[in-house]
Amino acid sequence: MRHVYWIGGGSGAGKSTVARRLADRHGWRLYSTDDAMADHARRSTAEEAPLLHAFLAMDMDERWVRRSPEVMLETFHWFRGEGFGLIVEDLLRMPREPCVLVEGFRLLPHLVEPLLPGPGHAVWLLPTPRFRRAAFRSRAAPGGNFTERTSDPARAGHNLAVRDDLFTARLREETARLGLPSLAVNGTLTVERLTERVGAVFGL
Repeated sequence: MRHVYWIGGGSGAGKSTVARRLADRHGWRLYSTDDAMADHARRSTAEEAPLLHAFLAMDMDERWVRRSPEVMLETFHWFRGEGFGLIVEDLLRMPREPCVLVEGFRLLPHLVEPLLPGPGHAVWLLPTPRFRRAAFRSRAAPGGNFTERTSDPARAGHNLAVRDDLFTARLREETARLGLPSLAVNGTLTVERLTERVGAVFGL
């Protein structure tokens, strides 16, 4: 998979924006793991993805209000790597030219690392809690947040934010342990400068 490059990281870090800019700039194919989630959910059986199917069976309050952020972290299917094999299947079906740039929070370092042909093929963007919250506030459409469909939107939003902070901390620890590149995203870099930093990791 020498033609595949990976941008993982926490939610709200700007992965999609950076990946889109790099793909457009270099004529690469872009593969968004977010866009593939619905298809991967349909392709996954209960035996292959028990956490996914348990999540689908929950109502909105059970998903986001009644469980602690710690439980949400440990039981969220994509955070546990369910469906990652389907990402690999999709990539193997693609032509080897042009290069493919894969992006999304589903790219767990310990799952990506064995697929890397060498350094310079993957990077993780790690947003600070403050940056993530600001990013989500700027994206939010009135009445468009799914937490509004719970009985306690404030509680659901808090649980989700803490869960995502915990997930980013896990990514930080895992990339450090595996010696994989990561970039802190705290708002001090413009999108263009962050894109350049990621491109430098890839040797572009």
